[in-house]
Amino acid sequence: MSPEPTTSSADDPEVVRRLLTEPGRWAVVGLSDNTDRPAYGVARFLQEQLGVEVVPVHPRAVDVHGERGFPDLAAADEHGPIDVVDCFVNSERVGAVVDQAIAIGAKAVWMQLGVVDEAAAARAREAGLDVVMDACPAIEAPRLGIV
Repeated sequence: MSPEPTTSSADDPEVVRRLLTEPGRWAVVGLSDNTDRPAYGVARFLQEQLGVEVVPVHPRAVDVHGERGFPDLAAADEHGPIDVVDCFVNSERVGAVVDQAIAIGAKAVWMQLGVVDEAAAARAREAGLDVVMDACPAIEAPRLGIV
């Protein structure tokens, strides 16, 4: 028996591959300087292994991994367009983050492992955004042979 894929059945593997291989500016919502949080390590992976620009988005993010932090997506977007919004918030809060991603014109939302909101995903797709849900780029990139 083969292991289950880590991406949701609605996630298109080609979308996952494209998001992980195209250069871009990723807003990591929930990224602070707390080294114990998963967002901290995943953001470092995004920078070092995938070469993306990471934008910390957290009320207490000032400077994380050498990048200026912003309290919310709107403030981050004022300093340059966001390609992917990587969501390190729980499922109950992710809908509001997805709505903000739509409002700023992001190209994609990536909901981390355990983060599932089908209604928010549908809103994002309806608005033309790519959606990855219940997956982690630090797991998907090696699984797909990208790193």
